[in-house]
Amino acid sequence: VQLVESGGGLVQPGGSLRLSCAASGNLFSITVMGWYRQAPGKERELVAAITMGGSTTYAASFKGRFTISRDNNNNTMYLQMNSLKPEDTAVYYCNANRGPLTRVITTTEPFGSWGQGTQVTVSS
Repeated sequence: VQLVESGGGLVQPGGSLRLSCAASGNLFSITVMGWYRQAPGKERELVAAITMGGSTTYAASFKGRFTISRDNNNNTMYLQMNSLKPEDTAVYYCNANRGPLTRVITTTEPFGSWGQGTQVTVSS
């Protein structure tokens, strides 16, 4: 599975960005895709995840501000990020795995395939 993120960049506080993740390769067994992020000096954390059927989950910090979606026909996942804060500055990674979603939510060791990451910087 190959994952390629795009859409990161520099944005002012309160602004918005939309990240994309294009997936290719052997996607037959992939059931869950998600976004993680890693800030300097911090561990990688789950932002949001979505199943093939469209069920979603969000870490509490992002509910109401971020929206995850996917286009199964084009094997692409998105993360719409609104009301961005300086503390949202991080490298955002796309993830694809075999699930289930409950395991993605509870695990302390994220698993699956990863993209190279895209930098998001929120600063005035």
